[in-house]
Amino acid sequence: MNISILGTGNMASGLAVLFAKAGHAVTLGSRKPAEAETVARALDHGIAGAGLAEAAGRSDLVVLAVPYSAAAEVLAAAGDLTGKTVVDISNPMTADFSGLAIGLTTSAAEEIQKLVPGAKVVKAFNTVFAQVLQADGKVAGHPATVFIAGDDADARATVARVAAEAGLTPLEVGGLSAARYLEPVAGLNITLGYGLGLGTDIAPTWLRAA
Repeated sequence: MNISILGTGNMASGLAVLFAKAGHAVTLGSRKPAEAETVARALDHGIAGAGLAEAAGRSDLVVLAVPYSAAAEVLAAAGDLTGKTVVDISNPMTADFSGLAIGLTTSAAEEIQKLVPGAKVVKAFNTVFAQVLQADGKVAGHPATVFIAGDDADARATVARVAAEAGLTPLEVGGLSAARYLEPVAGLNITLGYGLGLGTDIAPTWLRAA
């Protein structure tokens, strides 16, 4: 599958390597194409770099790997995303990381869906730290869980398949409004990792009886 990741930070890089190692054709997109190309070369694994619109145009699966505050600008520069699956990995934290900037009656994912009404927005990967991705998606040898929310069942299934191929454990949690629950879970993960000193090699999961 052709997968484009809009962003060049730690999360973008971690996902790019996992997806590429799983056999997907991956392109990093940036407002500065030269920067995307430089990061892509450093990551190796056949990953390419391009501008935002060029990267998004290459793929049916587009991962938005930028802070929520930058989402509108990046999506506007990415061009027409109609019919594409857009994966939102952001968490709308306040500037001091003391809480969520939005929530309860909406979520970052739902607001992003409003920005790209023709796309199929899926919330995923927001509860997984970059350090975990860089460790092949594992914590203490166990695959991290990727919670997946989206209104389009086929889009959810596609993201679940890509996550599984990357060595992660996908768990579909329902429609896009379920992102209202996933974003606070990520907030707790951030508090535990940074605020309480547990580090960023942690990840939430859901246990159930066999």
